[in-house]
Amino acid sequence: MRILLVEDDTDLAQFIRKGLKEEQYAVDVANDGEAGLALALDNPYDLVILDIMLPKLDGLTVCRRIRDKGISTPVLLLTARNTVETKVSGFDTGADQFLEKPFAFVELLARVRALLRRGSSQQLAHLQAADLRLDPAAHRVWRAGHEIALTNKEYSLLEFLLRNKNRVLTRTAIIEHVWDISYDPMTNIVDAHIRALRAKIDRDYSPPLIATVRGAGYMLEEPDASA
Repeated sequence: MRILLVEDDTDLAQFIRKGLKEEQYAVDVANDGEAGLALALDNPYDLVILDIMLPKLDGLTVCRRIRDKGISTPVLLLTARNTVETKVSGFDTGADQFLEKPFAFVELLARVRALLRRGSSQQLAHLQAADLRLDPAAHRVWRAGHEIALTNKEYSLLEFLLRNKNRVLTRTAIIEHVWDISYDPMTNIVDAHIRALRAKIDRDYSPPLIATVRGAGYMLEEPDASA
């Protein structure tokens, strides 16, 4: 899961980012409304955590513009102003939930999980290619009927490949979705995880499903059943 956090309090932003990363979420951070809106419009996020009081563009305006573009990503608004008027304004812009500052991280985490479940409710069907099957609800993977144990990142990588099967994914696209924008696109982290994933889902099975597209990236290739 990839989360966008828009918060101008640098210490709070880093605290939230660190906590969410420890829970295996990829987190991008923006410190003002303009930067947050640009990221939200340019990247596919699973959740946006948005402070209301932001420089350049306030959180309500950011939320409204996200919705105006037809983006239905769940939005959690952070606010120090716990008034009926603030909540009405937030819901009118398309926000899904509010969390009043100051808050306990465990409460933030509970709301994140609830919104991610709600936002992914249309994506819980099993994903499949040949005899490889992935259950998004249970976070379990099987190949030829045998369950395969994956690390969190291996699972996220495989899910991203399966959701985009038969499409070439660049290393940058994979890093931005499975990790976050703070990773150097020149790192070999993608190649290392692809090797580990191949060792688990391809090495002892046929046909191999993960293809290298030279000079472009990687693709999970669905075999032609009629071939």
